Amino acid sequence: MFKFPKNVLSNIKTYLEDKQKQTEKRISDLKKDDPFSDPTRLSDNAASDTEAKEEFGHDTIAAVQMELSRGLVRIRKALTKIKIGKYGTCEKCHKMIDTDRLAIMPTAEFCVSCEKKQEK
Repeated sequence: MFKFPKNVLSNIKTYLEDKQKQTEKRISDLKKDDPFSDPTRLSDNAASDTEAKEEFGHDTIAAVQMELSRGLVRIRKALTKIKIGKYGTCEKCHKMIDTDRLAIMPTAEFCVSCEKKQEK
């Protein structure tokens, strides 16, 4: 079984930890920007167009938060794999994930072949 050199893993780990902090901050900032988080919203008798705008804003923020949360899970999963010594191994076939793929997407869980099979 292939093991990444410690210095390579260290760089990947640092990158993922930074990405994790950025993602957590972005999720936190989005929560503040959500029109539904405004406590005065409930007592405001706004026009229906304002209500629709707030609803749209909330839905947009919720969708972005969901995608960021999924990314955060992938980041944490990759960090765990680094910690237990299984980073870069395909979850399906247990072969090494191509390093070019990991360079582009450090949170990749599957090799290209297994990813294609899963998409079908």
